[in-house]
Amino acid sequence: MNTKLLDLLAETYDSEEKVATEIINLAAILNLPKGTEHFVSDLHGEYQAFQHVLRNGSGRVKEKINDLFKDELTETELNEFASLVYYPKEKLRIIKNEYSSEHELNEFYTESIARMIKLLSYASSKYTRSKIRKALPAAFVYIIEELLYKTDETSNKEEYYTKIVQQVISLDQADKLISGLACTIQRLVIDHLHVVGDIYDRGPEPDKIMDTLINYHSVDIQWGNHDVLWLGAYSGSKVCLANIIRICARYDNLDIIEDVYGINLRPLLNLAERYYGDNPAFRPKQHADKELSEHEALQITKIHQAIAIIQFKLEIPIIKRRPQFNMSDRLLLEKVDYERNELILNGELHKLEDPCFTTVDPANPERLLAEEEEVVNRLLFSVQHSEKLTRHMDFLIKRGTLYLKYNGNLLIHGCIPLDKKGNMESMAIENQVYTGRALLDKFEGYVREAFQKPDISDDLSTDMVWYLWTGEYSSLFGKRAMTTFERYFIKDKHTHKEEKNPYYYLRENEETCRNILTEFGLDPEQGHIINGHTPVKEIDGENPIKGNGKMVVIDGGFSKAYQSTTGIAGYTLLYNSYGMQLVAHKHFSSKDEVVRGGTDVLSVKRLVNKELQRKKVLETNIGEELLEQVSLLKGLMKYRYMK
Repeated sequence: MNTKLLDLLAETYDSEEKVATEIINLAAILNLPKGTEHFVSDLHGEYQAFQHVLRNGSGRVKEKINDLFKDELTETELNEFASLVYYPKEKLRIIKNEYSSEHELNEFYTESIARMIKLLSYASSKYTRSKIRKALPAAFVYIIEELLYKTDETSNKEEYYTKIVQQVISLDQADKLISGLACTIQRLVIDHLHVVGDIYDRGPEPDKIMDTLINYHSVDIQWGNHDVLWLGAYSGSKVCLANIIRICARYDNLDIIEDVYGINLRPLLNLAERYYGDNPAFRPKQHADKELSEHEALQITKIHQAIAIIQFKLEIPIIKRRPQFNMSDRLLLEKVDYERNELILNGELHKLEDPCFTTVDPANPERLLAEEEEVVNRLLFSVQHSEKLTRHMDFLIKRGTLYLKYNGNLLIHGCIPLDKKGNMESMAIENQVYTGRALLDKFEGYVREAFQKPDISDDLSTDMVWYLWTGEYSSLFGKRAMTTFERYFIKDKHTHKEEKNPYYYLRENEETCRNILTEFGLDPEQGHIINGHTPVKEIDGENPIKGNGKMVVIDGGFSKAYQSTTGIAGYTLLYNSYGMQLVAHKHFSSKDEVVRGGTDVLSVKRLVNKELQRKKVLETNIGEELLEQVSLLKGLMKYRYMK
């Protein structure tokens, strides 16, 4: 072994006893049951629904409450206690108003603290004391540990434990203790969170989701196409920037750009007011819980047109300088007959409806007006100098990857590009051909390279980030072409259709899934593919479990924009030491409804697979790391202490 590394290790473990103790500790941890993994996907800014899923652990918290108290509490009481664990501060405010006397309230506190401690003991049963201590609220570590590990077989300490709780209540610390216990329970029920893509766009609060993830105890992210679009905008891609603003305008979420991230849209509005009017094709989508004035709707409509035309212009030079992208058929602005407002597409003549080409030069459609160029440059400067956006994008690049191999499973947001025969499609990049895992590794390399060079807007890496949003061999897009232009200007819905990569029907085949797992160096017998990106239309009978159980698709419609077509409000997946369970969620109305009514938003759980033998930490990614540490420590023992 490297003696310098061992000498460095010896600074921490400076005695034989310390080395031996750590080896014993790590070897013991390897034999604990693996922690529960929680998989979510396609959150699309739906912060409130996401928060609830985190707080209830996709039903794991309620399951543990039922296990412990089903013979002690009524169904109503179980629901009330569950809502206290999910939202302790909000629930306590309501409860305190329901008690007419201090004595009754103190009895509630005593009873609730006892139940919380019992639930915490159950939720923490497979963790070491050290790990539990780190999860406890710092202000109450001593008190909680005394109550959690109490032993009183001889009744010598009965009054001692009683007095601890009484003093907590008399000193007005009960609310804080209960809140701390609830947060610890939530944290210990879920050991690790996987976000399988698409935090951004459509929904109203992606920034709050990012803040939650930054502060979450253990999380990884597999980038979705919308996440990469935001990374691209921050990395200097002007066309990615135009896309994120266009999407925010389309879904009436421009306040994310302006109010949340502090990006000044006034220059864009001034441009839009100068050149554009009302246009039904560019009216923002209505929110059920938000009403726009006519003036606000008209402003957004104008901004929507202005940024869409800028986007179409910015696409042209990229397509021309990157022939390997094979996107020349998307040079639609160059194919428009601007006198007749017509376009020949795939040999068919189409009348363009609701045109808004005021700023387009028919002789040179890609040319930005000086005003447009100035607006784009100012927007890009604002994006790259937003403190909050910088923090969020830094976290997204550090914790994110295009795919992840974790505990024998492959996590990927979009797809592995396949041809109709199930072979992995190839793409030539810089005179070299890439397929499968190698192609995804190359894509990810470009994302990271572009992020490191935000002052360059037209190099291959920056263009490739945009390609991941819209290219036919992109593992994130998964379609042959993006028909944004057609959706705005052509009524014939046949032209709107976006042909999916064969992956999306071949994944029903078990052999295809096994081949993909093998390509990524995973065991096809034990492994699964966890997939997002495409909403599962449960309302039409589609099954999210595919390939004879080898693939699980967990995009069921967190985004409200999808729920009318999916019939549900999202899937999540749980994977503990006993196996995998898929959870379907009903529509989440509000936190207040849960707090006041004790209702929850879970529906049927489906068993994906059941472990024949309970899985241990030894068999996980963390187990591999611990084994390496044990090996190093044993090497240190021989090197330093067993001569």
